[in-house]
Amino acid sequence: MGEYLQAKMSAGTFDMDLKQFIQQLDALQRRLEQLYHCVNTSNGKSHLLPSAFKELGMASEELQVAMEELLAQAEESAAMQVKLAAERQRYQHLFQFLPHAYLETDTNGKIIEANQAAANLLNVSQRFLVGKPLDIFFPKSDRRKFPAKLVQIQQRNLKQEWLAQIQPRQSEPLEAVLTVSPHCDLDNQPISLYWMVQDIRDRQPMLREGNYDNNTNLFQNRHRYIYYKGETISLKPQTIWLVYQGVIKLSTISESGDEIIVGLIRESMPFSSSMTSLPMYEATVLSEAAELISISQTEIAASAQLFQVLLPQLNQRLQQTEFLLSIAGKRQITNRLNCFLSWLKEKFGQPTPEGTRLTIRLTHQDFANACCTTRVTITRLFNQLQQQGTIAFDAQRHLVLRD
Repeated sequence: MGEYLQAKMSAGTFDMDLKQFIQQLDALQRRLEQLYHCVNTSNGKSHLLPSAFKELGMASEELQVAMEELLAQAEESAAMQVKLAAERQRYQHLFQFLPHAYLETDTNGKIIEANQAAANLLNVSQRFLVGKPLDIFFPKSDRRKFPAKLVQIQQRNLKQEWLAQIQPRQSEPLEAVLTVSPHCDLDNQPISLYWMVQDIRDRQPMLREGNYDNNTNLFQNRHRYIYYKGETISLKPQTIWLVYQGVIKLSTISESGDEIIVGLIRESMPFSSSMTSLPMYEATVLSEAAELISISQTEIAASAQLFQVLLPQLNQRLQQTEFLLSIAGKRQITNRLNCFLSWLKEKFGQPTPEGTRLTIRLTHQDFANACCTTRVTITRLFNQLQQQGTIAFDAQRHLVLRD
């Protein structure tokens, strides 16, 4: 039975009980009046009994007034319950028939509620979705990252979006945009998570010939995906990422297990797993946040104008890769570091009264990975450069290169 009918029945039962109680109070008051009249007209010697009956009658009247006020409040409360139940039923109806997949999970990612669109997308009946962990609909390779993602969502306590691969039951995997928003209690602590899962083919507008006069038009016609510092970006073979804002670090792993930086990708530059033959290839957000645009290789192949827009950016990537390779080829470590610092100054430098401030922050280990040396060596060389007055650090720990 629906909540609306239950609320009405509950309110009706409560009203009936109160009315019966008031009727009993009326009968009691009439009886007290009769007793008072009988005692007052009798020849009894006691003068206390009529006074007692009178006071009892007054108390009964006050009680009846209080009960009538209580009945009015109860009727108002019952009417509000019925109204709220009707509103909830209406929103539940809207939730069920929304065109996109919506789910609610607890803070551990267990599904509490899902609409029909979610059931259709995941290829599972609605009633069987409740109680299941959401990560079972991710490929096995991505499930191990899901707990850390949940922690990050709750720590930031903000709406977030990311591109992910969804694995519906007994169906082919699909690319989807996941939007998640924490639902918090009065102390602003997350108690559940609201999810929207949207097939990227529904989210991403189709590009047409003539829309690529410049990069601005390209950016405006695309949805932007937000990632935060330290996050690893999912790389899909058929997807090319274009940086709208921020800096992305591309790296690989050497035979000895050390990280090697192979690219620092800034605005308007593309990257993808299809653009490398390295067996190990990872993209990590280096700036505080990054906004990315997703473009499929199919669209690039179908549009000569889109390819013309991307070609200069691909050329920059090639030049950057060759430069980083040339750094690794220098024999002296000091030459490698000086060469890398000069390149960073040119590409990421911001003039200030104190010198040229690098807009990105690299750790000593990042410098070591780019220069093919150890962190200890980089720390020693930086100490020497600071003593010489060649470099300094500002209040935000950004490196400043002095002329």
